[in-house]
Amino acid sequence: MTIIISAIKIIFLLGFLILIHEAGHLIVAKLCKVKVNEFAIGFGPTIWKKQGKETKYALRLVPLGGFCSMEGEEQRSDNTGSFSKTSIPKRIAIVAAGATVNIIFGLTVYFILMSSSGTYITNKIDSVIHGYVSEEIQLQQNDEIIELNNKKVKSKYDLDKIIKKSKGEEINIKIKRNNEILEYRIKPTEIKNKSTGLYLDENCKVLTVEKGSSAEKQGIKANDKILKVNNEDMGNDVNKVIQKIQEKGINVILFTIERDNNEINIELKPNYISTYYLGVNLKQSENTIFNHLIYAGIETKEFTLSILDNIKMIFTGGVSIDQMMGPVGISEAVAKTNGFKEFIYMVALISLSLGVTNLLPIPALDGGKILILLVEAIRRKPLNEKTEINIQLIGFSILIALSLYITYNDILRIF
Repeated sequence: MTIIISAIKIIFLLGFLILIHEAGHLIVAKLCKVKVNEFAIGFGPTIWKKQGKETKYALRLVPLGGFCSMEGEEQRSDNTGSFSKTSIPKRIAIVAAGATVNIIFGLTVYFILMSSSGTYITNKIDSVIHGYVSEEIQLQQNDEIIELNNKKVKSKYDLDKIIKKSKGEEINIKIKRNNEILEYRIKPTEIKNKSTGLYLDENCKVLTVEKGSSAEKQGIKANDKILKVNNEDMGNDVNKVIQKIQEKGINVILFTIERDNNEINIELKPNYISTYYLGVNLKQSENTIFNHLIYAGIETKEFTLSILDNIKMIFTGGVSIDQMMGPVGISEAVAKTNGFKEFIYMVALISLSLGVTNLLPIPALDGGKILILLVEAIRRKPLNEKTEINIQLIGFSILIALSLYITYNDILRIF
């Protein structure tokens, strides 16, 4: 029964997100008077079809894709309603519509989830933590942190972001206390934590190893399983591994790992990463509709920025290909969701990621098609049809190769 429920969740999620994506293309194409020959969800043999006035609607056996086939899209055509004869702004609108629907849907669902959770952190101090800079400058309960380095602070997210960006350098803090504004120059408190560069799943299996980390230098690899840390059995408890690594007074860590049914001992010295703190606990907001909406907006903004940051890191080297997740990995994550709320959160996350990724200027993606249309607008004439097809084929080939590699890694991580 668990397998059946997991399969239903995966099929529904992928099928629904593909449906709204392709429906975006369909609706905007119809509005722009472009003829849609076929609108299909899935690939492979057709299991249901219906012929409309001009469009054939179909449901196919394998629910892992879909398409909206327009007149003159693949091969240029002079027929009425041809995509290739439509104005460039309209073509860009049609191409961008699918990803736009995914982004709007993801943000809307996430906003609704956040507005109903009621656990929002304000910029008001609830308590001051002993030993931190907040205690040194005598901050008090109910003080309101209104500015850091001349930037407004409305939530814990703003506070953490500015403190992190300071990298321990002196910053200006502005506090509101009993209608009085107080200003201080502070140096955030530095806390050093050990870093091995390992990313583990809940069963202590290595998902990825950070490039340049001490773990990579000593030869720990993805899919190794940590059995012991400093000769202490971890018992498949990832939290125990983390606690053991961070244990004070230990500067050399001995890992006993399982690889290909063999036990290997690997010794490494962890790196130390500095994290900076003000040293305050902040109050939760009052449970009002207005606060729910305000903080849901803030959380949604953070959610969007985190997706954009992750995509940015792919191109800047902050995230390696080995850390990326494909359909198999996504399916496993969806299958493991507990409860309706967690499942809907995953739907929102994947929808937004799908939308943003599709707009990247890579051939074969919607963003690549938009880039070609922009080149056409600048040149004031289309690219040679053969050249355009070759560009799309190269992009498609790269995406297929990348997908196969990511899927291979997903399978290794599972088994």
